[in-house]
Amino acid sequence: MITVHHLNESRSQRILWLLEELAVPYEIKWYWRDSQTRLAPPELKDVHPLGKSPVITDEGRVIAESGAIVDYLIRRHGDGELQPPATKPEYDDYVQWMHYAEGSAMLPLLLKINVARLGEAAQQIMPRIEAEIANHLGYIDTALRDRDFLLGTQLTGADVQLSFVGELAAARFDCSAYPNMIAWVKRFQARPAYQVALERGGPYALAL
Repeated sequence: MITVHHLNESRSQRILWLLEELAVPYEIKWYWRDSQTRLAPPELKDVHPLGKSPVITDEGRVIAESGAIVDYLIRRHGDGELQPPATKPEYDDYVQWMHYAEGSAMLPLLLKINVARLGEAAQQIMPRIEAEIANHLGYIDTALRDRDFLLGTQLTGADVQLSFVGELAAARFDCSAYPNMIAWVKRFQARPAYQVALERGGPYALAL
C-alpha cells in the first residue's frame, strides 16, 4: 500500500489527486504545519532527511520530490496512462513541463510571497520579481491557448506537476491577464478525481 506523507496546505495535495486519477489505493499519514512559522513538523524528518512534503513510501521505498513522485507513480501504476509514449515527440514536451514546474516557474512566486514580508526593504527587488512572474505566467497562458491541457486534450502528469503553480498564482495574485491559465486551473479542479482528493486531503486554500 502506498502511503502519502501529507502536509496540510502543501504540494502533496497534487499527489493525492494523481493517485485518484490513477485509481491506485493509498493511505494518508497526516502532518500539520506549525501555526506560527508555517513550517513542517520535525516528524517528517523521520521519513526523509529533508523533512519536506510530499514524500511517499511504497514497498519499502521512500520517494521525495514532487516530480520524482509523479514520474514514479505513472511509471509503476499508470498502465500507460497520463504520459505520452517515450517514442513520441510529445514526450519531450512532457519532460520539459515536468522539469519546468519546480525548476523555473515556482521560484518567482515563492520569492514574491516571502520578499513581500520585508515591507519597504522589498521595494527595490519587487519589480524584477513581478516581471519574472509575468514572464512565466504569460508563457503558461500562451501554451494553453486553444487547448484543454498542456499537451492537448488529455490530462497528463505534466498538468499535475504544474498545477500547484497555477493554483498558487490564481489564489494569491491578480491573474486576469492570463485567462487561459485560469480556465485550465478551473478545468482540472473540476475533475472528479481532484474533488475526491480534496475530500480526502482536507482543507486546501488554493482550491478556487
